[in-house]
Amino acid sequence: MASLEELHKNWENEFSDIPLEAYFKQDLLRQGIAFDKNAFVSESYKKKDYFIFSFDRIPLSEMNQNENLKAPEEIRFSGGAFELKKTVVSVRINPSSNYKIKLSESKKMRCLYFLDEYIADIDFAPVPEYYNKTYKMPKPIGEIAPVIEWGYLIYLTVFRNCQYFGKEEECQYCDINHNWRQQKKAKRPYTGVKPIEYILEALSGIDKYDNEAKAYTLTGGSITSKLKQKTEVDFYLEYAKEINKKFPGRWISKIVTQAFNKDDCKKFKDAGVEIYHPNYEIWDDRLFKLICPGKSRFVGKEEWVKRILDSADVFESKNVIPNFVAGVEMAKPYGFKSANEAVLSTSEGLEFFMSRGISPRFTTWCPEPYTPLGNQEPPPLEYYMKLLRSYKKIHAKYKLPIPPGYGPAGLGKAVFSVSAFMDVL
Repeated sequence: MASLEELHKNWENEFSDIPLEAYFKQDLLRQGIAFDKNAFVSESYKKKDYFIFSFDRIPLSEMNQNENLKAPEEIRFSGGAFELKKTVVSVRINPSSNYKIKLSESKKMRCLYFLDEYIADIDFAPVPEYYNKTYKMPKPIGEIAPVIEWGYLIYLTVFRNCQYFGKEEECQYCDINHNWRQQKKAKRPYTGVKPIEYILEALSGIDKYDNEAKAYTLTGGSITSKLKQKTEVDFYLEYAKEINKKFPGRWISKIVTQAFNKDDCKKFKDAGVEIYHPNYEIWDDRLFKLICPGKSRFVGKEEWVKRILDSADVFESKNVIPNFVAGVEMAKPYGFKSANEAVLSTSEGLEFFMSRGISPRFTTWCPEPYTPLGNQEPPPLEYYMKLLRSYKKIHAKYKLPIPPGYGPAGLGKAVFSVSAFMDVL
């Protein structure tokens, strides 16, 4: 097991072209974070809202300190012996992680440790003012309109399940349905389909009391048949229309759904949606069929990619930002055996899209325990460093703009918390 000195030396020898902050951020995301009980002494921080997935390495039932009710949504590390710039990281609970947060010996502040070696000081994400207000709806505001990315992004998961159901259809890394079951069993006030009136009331509170949020994401599980007598297009379109009608131009409007055809994309554009995320998840054709069986059967990889390209004619290339789940292409038993092979494959996808003006983003795969691929360790840190290197190189090659709707880019500025791609741009 490496020491902090060995970890730092590895960065210095192999990856010093990637900021050290990004190195630690990706390792925190892949390993998760352990918490000492004294890390939770203060109540004045924003706790995990479980806004769509669990993003945890263990089930809720195995959290002996009730971390699911106490852990912060995000942390921000800075300072320390390496003089690290402020870096925001999404919290993935893992009591077995080499990274642990606890109070310093002086008991005055939270600090991040690697195998009991001090790395940096820690801030927990603050509570937005609108969380402390009273609303008419019978649900807590953090369930209806939670905020992430250190207050920048309102995350509206209006459908808490996915109709790609069961091992034969679900994306093999995705725990949206498993997370729903966990949260309901834990008696968390989860709402399967969020009524539009709840969403509008919540956004009214944010509009009145908040100046930090600059964008919202409208999303939820895929709808393969109908939901509330509506197709997927009509279901999500109704929310987009109502939100943008009541709050025109108030926030950057983003939507994460399946890949729609051009005519359907025009409907969302006309409804005020600015940024479109038709996530392709994984580039390799063989792995797409194995890891995303529902998407492969209902739409297909070739058609999915075609629709992404077509959507650029509607939203403009810079506003089409499909996500891929970085690391899942190395998942056992299907995936690539080496980091180099995996990065080469994913880079082909980056080259394909970026050469056409489309900048994908990526989230860092979290092996969540109830998923078919969840009972394994994450890819090595080497993979993520080489991926960041490739991403940055290809992005620069085509002189692409910073992806809009993600806040500022660069060290000490980025707030996107589930990968370091914005930190390195």
